[in-house]
Amino acid sequence: MNKKIDLYLLTGFLGAGKTTFLTNILSDLQYDKVGVIMNEFGRISIDGEIIRKDGLELTELNRGSIFCSCLKLNFANAMVEMADKDLKYLFVESSGLADPSNIGEILQGVEYVKGDVYNYKGAICITDANNFLEQLEDLETVERQIKHCHLAVLSKTDLVDDNTLSKTIEKIKSINPKVPVETANFGRLDYKFLEEDLLKYSWSETEDTTNAPENKPKTILIDFSEPLKKDEVIKFIDEIKSDAYRIKGFAILEDGWNQIDVVGRRIDFVKSIERDASQLVVISKIGPRIIRPIAKAWEDNIGISMKMK
Repeated sequence: MNKKIDLYLLTGFLGAGKTTFLTNILSDLQYDKVGVIMNEFGRISIDGEIIRKDGLELTELNRGSIFCSCLKLNFANAMVEMADKDLKYLFVESSGLADPSNIGEILQGVEYVKGDVYNYKGAICITDANNFLEQLEDLETVERQIKHCHLAVLSKTDLVDDNTLSKTIEKIKSINPKVPVETANFGRLDYKFLEEDLLKYSWSETEDTTNAPENKPKTILIDFSEPLKKDEVIKFIDEIKSDAYRIKGFAILEDGWNQIDVVGRRIDFVKSIERDASQLVVISKIGPRIIRPIAKAWEDNIGISMKMK
């Protein structure tokens, strides 16, 4: 009988650093056969392009949460298909707005169809130390991600003082008293957790997810072809970022291709390899009402032709 596949779920709110964490894991496990199921709310995958490499078994599930009824069956089917890939590890990176409370129910369904092929090792929640306390006040999803994880990994600790860090850890422990909390250094962590039984830190039972088709956030895709000026992009983003959970994508700037990433008030530009298209994805806090502000801010600050979907 084939050895069971070690299965890890990566959770964490939008922009916490899940993809950075996963990219580092994939680099350090380059000699093992690894699969990834990547979930994003938007129509296209930005993060899938970042981790894609030769030999990686990658399945992307977009337009919703894998824990919602809209994608739950697709998620289970993807896991069934991955079971035949002779993997050592399977990492599932869920959307930042995903509530994983019903992961147990989904795993039971996969086992019923495919048999006992996965060794579920636990959920790892990447937690943005710079924004967690504020995010917790806005969305129940953030609390659910901590409640149902087996390891909390603090990212972006270089951006906060000791007092904020202590308050963040204290809050995590108040939500999930059993979970160990570790700190990632630029997305890297001591991988001793791969040899550990994280499920011993289980604290909360499976429950219904809060993700549902009716509360799925509106995602706007901005398509354009001409190069942009960095200062104009910043002015555009500054006008709409308060109404967005997340803004990210790729564009050609004065210094070439850049990955643009907006979390909270912070805007990051990172040099990127050449991409097939220039696109920005905006996940709205205010539903379709964000379309008009996007159009106005783009016209006022950038002015080139673009299409919104």
